[in-house]
Amino acid sequence: MASVGFPIALSIYLLVRIECKLQILSDSSNELSKTIIGMK
Repeated sequence: MASVGFPIALSIYLLVRIECKLQILSDSSNELSKTIIGMK
């Protein structure tokens, strides 16, 4: 069980971190889009 539990825990941890980073990237992209539209 120990040889299976660690990779599962690590995978879940990394997925949560990546999801958070993707949300921040998406928010930044939306903000940039609004800024570019405002410049026109």
